[in-house]
Amino acid sequence: MRISGGSAKGRKIGFRKAFLRKGEDAALRPTSAKVREALFNILAARIGGAVFLDLYAGTGAVGMEALSRGAEQALFVESSSLRVNLIKDLIERFGFGGRASVVKEDATLFLKRSEDRFDIIFVDPPYESGELETALPLIAGRELLQEGGAIVVEHPSRRVPPSDVGILERVKTYRYGDTSLSLYRRLQS
Repeated sequence: MRISGGSAKGRKIGFRKAFLRKGEDAALRPTSAKVREALFNILAARIGGAVFLDLYAGTGAVGMEALSRGAEQALFVESSSLRVNLIKDLIERFGFGGRASVVKEDATLFLKRSEDRFDIIFVDPPYESGELETALPLIAGRELLQEGGAIVVEHPSRRVPPSDVGILERVKTYRYGDTSLSLYRRLQS
C-alpha cells in the first residue's frame, strides 16, 4: 500500500504486522488505493489546511494521505495497541510529527468525550459492526463537525446509511464496486 498523492506520494505503508497479530480484531479492511484516490478527489477543494479526523484509523493510510495532501492536522483514533504503534511509526517516518496525533481508544468513547471540532471526518467502522449507527448520531449531537465541514463514510454499497442524522444530511453517495463513500454536511441553520 502506498500514498497516492502529495508530499509523501509513493511512500510505502507496510502493514503486514497489522494483519498478522492473533487476538486483535481480525476484521481490518484497509481502504483500497482506488477508493482512497476517489476520496481525495471528492475532498480536493477542502483538504488544504483542514483539521482531519481519521476515526477507526486501522492502518492510518487515509489520515496519512490527508496529511500528505495538505491537511494542517490529523487525529487518528484506533483501539488496537499494535496499530496505534504502527501509525505512530509512520507519522515519524513521514515527518508529520508536529501535525499528527494518535488516540488509543474505542471510537464511540472518543466521540462521547471529544471537545474538538473537525473540518473533515472520515468514518470507516468495520462493515458489519453496527458502529456507524452509533457514530453518526454522536458526531451530529456533539456538533464535532465545523461549519462548512464534511463527513465521508465508507460503507458497503449494499447498505446506504441514512439520509439525515440530526444536523447532518447526506449530500451524495459515490459507488466503487462493493464499496461506497457517502458525503455528509451540516444542515444550514
